[in-house]
Amino acid sequence: MNNSAVLLIPYFNNSEGLLRSLRSIDPDEEIDVIIVDDGSVTDKFDEAVVRSNFKARGIILFEYLKSNKGIETALNSGLKISIEKKYKYIARLDCGDSCLGKRFAVQKAFLEENPEVKIVGSNVLAVDTNGHFLYSINLPLEDRNIKKKMYLNSMLIHPAVMFCSEILDSVSLYPLDHKFAEDYAFFFTISRKYKMANMEEYLTQIEINANGISLKKRKQQVKSRITIIKKHFYFGFYPIYGLLRNYVLLFLPYNLILSIKKIRK
Repeated sequence: MNNSAVLLIPYFNNSEGLLRSLRSIDPDEEIDVIIVDDGSVTDKFDEAVVRSNFKARGIILFEYLKSNKGIETALNSGLKISIEKKYKYIARLDCGDSCLGKRFAVQKAFLEENPEVKIVGSNVLAVDTNGHFLYSINLPLEDRNIKKKMYLNSMLIHPAVMFCSEILDSVSLYPLDHKFAEDYAFFFTISRKYKMANMEEYLTQIEINANGISLKKRKQQVKSRITIIKKHFYFGFYPIYGLLRNYVLLFLPYNLILSIKKIRK
């Protein structure tokens, strides 16, 4: 192991997105990468090409699942490798998303300077598949506000987080019973035990793909969020409002939601 931090990237039939993500990492960053191929068939990557597009100071590890098991299983495979290799910090990125600036160095420094915080995200820019700006995502920065507003939606953007691997001893891995909302469930569990934070800087750019799983399966995702909110429910403003909000989202077309986000940018 060359570094104390590792970047976990799940992969499924998106070699162009993977290479774009790797090229976005600043050459001065000190971070290893674990790429977990979730049973790709139609668009397998070439390891030599992948390595040639990674310019940062670190190594790339590859893990191949024999068949498509879903992102939760792919992520958990990566977490198990991270634990085995004894990485102190684990960061996330999805194929097609990009790092801005020296993201990992900034987040690692934040966690080291604020040891009471065990997971940190950042504000995020959203673009379409052509790289055109859509909207910005500005999140609550402090633990108290993050935890209150988690009942509305995830207040951490999954491909923008870095967390301390030590929390996995008590939080465990990504749950398998909350389809398309495994990150939301994972973060909610973390919120019950540890302090969280977001950085005000825009450290990650995410790609909004109309053909992506999250959008095609949006109703299932919202239903999973509702189940998670009910699991952690108490009688208060945010849990009640969060439930009502997500029930409304079940019936709103995504194009309308996207238009509202663009207006609010």
